[in-house]
Amino acid sequence: MIRSVRHRKAAATVIVAIIAAALLSHPRHYLTLRDRDTGELYGRYALGEGERFSIGFTHSINLSPVIDVYQIENGDIYVEETVYYHFGAGVQTQLNEGETLSYGEDSSMVVGNIHQKRNNVGYIVGTVYDHILTVDGQQISLRDLCGRNAAVRFNYEFLMPW
Repeated sequence: MIRSVRHRKAAATVIVAIIAAALLSHPRHYLTLRDRDTGELYGRYALGEGERFSIGFTHSINLSPVIDVYQIENGDIYVEETVYYHFGAGVQTQLNEGETLSYGEDSSMVVGNIHQKRNNVGYIVGTVYDHILTVDGQQISLRDLCGRNAAVRFNYEFLMPW
């Protein structure tokens, strides 16, 4: 009887250990921000399938806000929409096939239904105006995180938790 109880406890301990190992070894999905040239990791943000993130910045020519909105789909990054506040040089003025144009309550122009795969998304962080990453409701200054004029890239990576 005592031996049977010990065997059950040992078996339960093994089962708990196997479950814990499985949970801890499950890969996690992250939006990663790295230096474009060196690959140095600046940031890693847990992001799941169907979730969105955006990069906002002030356009260097027409000096108005632009927001690029991305979504994770099938393990890839897709640009879904771009929000503009003024047309001008360097800003999209015509819709591509299938794209839509709508207007926000704040007078923004939203080019939607873009749905183009864009892994390895690159930006050069502004020297005068900042680039702001918005992910999971959090706003992150890329100038503070990476430095002015930093060439950065975003990818969606599968990483083991250790």
